[in-house]
Amino acid sequence: MSKPINVGVVGCGYWGPNLVRNFRSSPGCNLKMMCDVSAARLDSLKALYPEVVGERGYEHMLNGAGLDAVVVATPVKLHFPMAKAALRAGKHVLIEKPMAASGAQCEELVEIARQEGLVLMVGHTFLYSPAVRKMKEIIDRGDLGQIRYISARRLNLGLYQKDINVAWDLAPHDVSIILHLLQELPESVNCCGSAHITPGIEDVTVMSLKFGHDRSAIIHSSWLDPRKVREMTIVGSKQMIVYDDVAPLEKIRLFDMRVDRPPHYDTFAEFQYAYHYGDISSPYLKQEEPLKAECLHFLDCIRESKSPLTCGARGLEVVRIMEASSASLRLGGGPVPFARSEATHFVQPHARDWPAAVHALPELEEKMPAAQLVSN
Repeated sequence: MSKPINVGVVGCGYWGPNLVRNFRSSPGCNLKMMCDVSAARLDSLKALYPEVVGERGYEHMLNGAGLDAVVVATPVKLHFPMAKAALRAGKHVLIEKPMAASGAQCEELVEIARQEGLVLMVGHTFLYSPAVRKMKEIIDRGDLGQIRYISARRLNLGLYQKDINVAWDLAPHDVSIILHLLQELPESVNCCGSAHITPGIEDVTVMSLKFGHDRSAIIHSSWLDPRKVREMTIVGSKQMIVYDDVAPLEKIRLFDMRVDRPPHYDTFAEFQYAYHYGDISSPYLKQEEPLKAECLHFLDCIRESKSPLTCGARGLEVVRIMEASSASLRLGGGPVPFARSEATHFVQPHARDWPAAVHALPELEEKMPAAQLVSN
């Protein structure tokens, strides 16, 4: 049996405690340290996990704790300096989304990880969810036909951020899912929005991604909505999918519906659109915690020295799209061309590269409310 992987989590605010819980319960992992500037946060977690060391100094965490890997769950502005320091210290790194505050920072992290031979992974948690995995399976099987467009809504009341707008906070989830499903980068990005509460920080945005073959995606993000909405619609030439992550049951519904245009006609009277209304079905999904699968995948990639599904290059792609959305906001919503970066290229992981736990997690011993299973 290989020795346990020693892991430390830095940032114990909103999302960090969920990472602490999952790594502590992961087989083959020794959660050795929790780090945060707040003594009160550390004391609260120490009450739950007294065997895990609490540390307020990040430098000591990197150089004096004997860690193999560091998980960064701090504010976005700290992602780059903390991840860079960890990689330079020889630690594998998992960074929460978005990966960093700029594409240039992401590229530097990807290059350092490559030079040092270390695993660099980004916490795009939804890609590890049973629902998204099932949608990818349905699309790859060709059941939807040609994808025509994708529409996503991610809305709630808060949580307001001080250093990033709502697009940077919420849209990376949807962008990562869309790129994963389409396996293609956009040709251009549009984004418009408004700052109703904090001047200069948009709390409502609508982003549009234009892809090749006349495909598009629309992403509506808001901190100013009375309901929590996590919904995505995928429209294909044969069938359509509605994905509702908030739904307790039937998170995916497959609609056998489409519109067909007659291939040819001789007179206008003969021209009629054909509307097909078929059955609505909901595929079975195992009740698995996406964050658990993400943590297990990170550990497995360290053991096997392989690239994660949500590797640094994938995180860079998302951040570059977010940069384009910011540029579009400054243009009043105008289109910003999206050029492929040298560090980004799509390589679809083979199923054998996934840990068995990602395909079929055991029933969780510790149940959590659905709202806490994924970030934001």
